[in-house]
Amino acid sequence: MNRTISKTAIATVLAAALAGPMLVVPAQAGGSVSISVSPGSRDGDQAIRTGLALYQIYNGIKSGGSIKQDGRKNTAGLAQNGRGNTGIIHQKGTGHTGTITQDGSRNAYGLFQFGRNTSANVMQNGIGSSGATFQFGW
Repeated sequence: MNRTISKTAIATVLAAALAGPMLVVPAQAGGSVSISVSPGSRDGDQAIRTGLALYQIYNGIKSGGSIKQDGRKNTAGLAQNGRGNTGIIHQKGTGHTGTITQDGSRNAYGLFQFGRNTSANVMQNGIGSSGATFQFGW
């Protein structure tokens, strides 16, 4: 039990030490944060593919590629070379730039951009890759 308490105490002190400097940093005008997901297992790959398929069903997408833009001054491009690829770009907000290039077969990727002024260029080569990127800009 002491070992568990010690690990918890160490983790708490470490988290506080890392969070302390972040609390005093002044807010900056403009910026973004990106979260990219790349599966490390067959189950992870299937989860991403299922999520993208559900997105396609919900939005009535019948092809392997889709660009959906809600906002203004957004730029998107999707290039697919191969069979069975799925590429989705969803932009909501202003001033986003995003591209997906898929060269190969059975690749799947979703790029989701929200807020303003985010930028991403995704390239998939080979067979059977999957992933997703979520970007939030302010």
